[in-house]
Amino acid sequence: AWCSVDLRDGNQALITPMNLEEKLAFYRFLLDVGFKEIEVGFPAASETEYEFLRTIIEDHLIPDDVYIQVLTQSRPHIIQKTFEAIKGAKNVVVHLYNSTSFAQRQQVFRMAEDEIVDIAVSGAKLFNEYADKMPETNFRFEYSPESFTGTEVEFALRICNAVIDVWQPRPERKVIINLPSTVEMSMPHVYAQQIEYMSKNLHDRENVVLSLHPHNDRGCGVADAELGILAGADRIEGTLFGNGERTGNVDIITLAMNMFTHGVDPKLDLSDIPHLTETYERLTRMHVYERSPYTGQLVFAAFSGSHQDAIAKGMKYRENDPDGMWTVPYLPLNPEDVGRKYDGDVIRINSQSGKGGIGFLLEQKYGFNLPPKMREDLGYTVKGVSDHQHKELSPKEVLDIFQNEYVNREDTVKLVECHFKQIDGIQAELTILVNDEKKVYH
Repeated sequence: AWCSVDLRDGNQALITPMNLEEKLAFYRFLLDVGFKEIEVGFPAASETEYEFLRTIIEDHLIPDDVYIQVLTQSRPHIIQKTFEAIKGAKNVVVHLYNSTSFAQRQQVFRMAEDEIVDIAVSGAKLFNEYADKMPETNFRFEYSPESFTGTEVEFALRICNAVIDVWQPRPERKVIINLPSTVEMSMPHVYAQQIEYMSKNLHDRENVVLSLHPHNDRGCGVADAELGILAGADRIEGTLFGNGERTGNVDIITLAMNMFTHGVDPKLDLSDIPHLTETYERLTRMHVYERSPYTGQLVFAAFSGSHQDAIAKGMKYRENDPDGMWTVPYLPLNPEDVGRKYDGDVIRINSQSGKGGIGFLLEQKYGFNLPPKMREDLGYTVKGVSDHQHKELSPKEVLDIFQNEYVNREDTVKLVECHFKQIDGIQAELTILVNDEKKVYH
């Protein structure tokens, strides 16, 4: 299960957070991608968050199969305002959290373990009380021991089980236990071992959805999530393109596409990556790095001559086996599956390019299938132009070089006259100027 936290965790990390109209546009964008759980905000935190939540409820913008998720600290007045904010919604995940790490207990709260457990349990009890007064709403309760990775795993288990015991999960109303890598502090396999320990020892495990919320401080957020899923997790909270505090949340697109390329359908519509990228950049004012996995402008691009040659030959081979397994060298998946194009996204021409890539581009985009020796000669010419101008060449510029060098030339050979006679078929008489000398050919 996927839960997008772009509108809350991602939004709070923007230099300029989204306004109401932008949040509404991003919310619709997430629905189009296929998310069935969307954390829409922290309604008790700001007027914009509260107004956005009320807008999507009152304007009936929440599909019947979608759960909106709201976040609240385990503080009575904030819990009260949160439940007031969700009145009228059909399906809601209410997400309770409090910090549990040794550093937070010692330096921020200055509380013992028992006192921290009491904060979580008292909040969980309030959830029960408010939910009982709202029978028209389908609730799922979620609890996060915030800063889980800095918490002794035995204590994390104790506090999670205490909350589970209050909520008494059952098959028709499971509880979500979310274990965030709030700050990534270890190698991925250590996080996975923590997840495995929790999965094996949580109360009512069959009625618990074990969720992960990995951050990316060590650059291993995707690895944390993948190993965590293998260790027993059922659900991921993250953001499109990995936006979030500091180095960001786990990138759901990368994680989902990793699954897709290994034969697991993530059930998210990622078939038009360029559109996803444009929408994200426009609404968040963030930039998707050119080499970001799957989504960057250059991730399918090949500048190297040997890479281009192998891709061109792989594509040629694929013409005879179009429905076979995708095995084209240097392309981990078919770029067309995610809305990219071969002619502009795959083969890119600069001074490092080779004859194979240049020939492939001319054939794919303009229909010129050049003989091998001609490809080689043109390759040196094109690379020379790119090297001299110190820039990448567009397909149109490559075409212009080809036409100027091989088509629109009269300095070496010029056709002066051509006559056709119908004698034993068709005979032609050509008068050609070769190096300023006129010659006739039959």
